[in-house]
Amino acid sequence: MITIKSKSEIERMRVACKITGDALKHIEKHIKPGITTAQLDKIAYDFIISKGAKPNFLNYGGFPGSICASVNDEVVHGIPSKKRVLKEGDIISIDMGAVIDGYNGDAARTYPVGKISDEAARLIEVTKQSFFEGIKHATHGAKLGDLSFAIQKCVEDNGYSVVRDLVGHGIGRKLHEDPSVPNFGRAGHGVKLAAGMTLAVEPMVNEGGYEVLSLEDDWTVVTADGSLAAHYENTILITKGECEILTL
Repeated sequence: MITIKSKSEIERMRVACKITGDALKHIEKHIKPGITTAQLDKIAYDFIISKGAKPNFLNYGGFPGSICASVNDEVVHGIPSKKRVLKEGDIISIDMGAVIDGYNGDAARTYPVGKISDEAARLIEVTKQSFFEGIKHATHGAKLGDLSFAIQKCVEDNGYSVVRDLVGHGIGRKLHEDPSVPNFGRAGHGVKLAAGMTLAVEPMVNEGGYEVLSLEDDWTVVTADGSLAAHYENTILITKGECEILTL
C-alpha cells in the first residue's frame, strides 16, 4: 500500500533525511587510500548516533553494518570489513540511512578513492546525472514509468546499463515501502504519482552489461562481467510542483 505522508510526517522525514545527507558528507571527508570500509562504517555509526538517530541499515534483515560499502564491481550491499582496504584508483559506493522519531532517510553516493580513471569518473557522473534526469518527471499526476524511462534513457544513451534486478522504493515509517521504483520502464505506465509520496530513487549503473550476481555472503551484489558499477540515491518528496530532494 502506498502511503501519502501528512505535513507532520513530512517534517519528521526531513529530519531523518538531513541526518542521512549530512552523514554522507561527513564520510566523504574520510575516503582516501589506506582506510578500511570497517573504519568508514564506524565513522557513519558515530555520526548518526551523535545526532540522536540510529543507523537504519544496522541489523536490517541481519545486515551487519551501518553502511553498505561497495567497491569497484560491487553494485550494492557490500559488507564493511577490516580486511577491505581502499586503494588509489578504487571507487566506492556508500549506501546508508538514519531513522529518528519513527521515520527513515536513505541515500547513496559513489566516491573516488584518490585519483581515478577518466572512465570511472564518467560512470559516476552519468549515474548522478541519470537521477536528476529521472526526477524531472517526479511530479504530481505523472506516471512512475516516466521517471523510470528517463533514468534508463540517460544511462543507455551514454553507453551504460541499468541494473534490472534491484530497484528503488517508497520510504517512510519503514525503510522499504510501496511502490517499487525501477530505473527502467515505459513512459506513461506505472502508478500515478501524488503529492505527499516519499520515494528513494536510486539508479544503479554498470559500465558493462546489466546482469548481476550475488556473492556467497548472501548480501554483496556484483556485476556479472566484472565491470565497474556506480550508485546514486536520494529520498525525494512528491509535491504539486517540482519534487523536493530531502537528502541533499
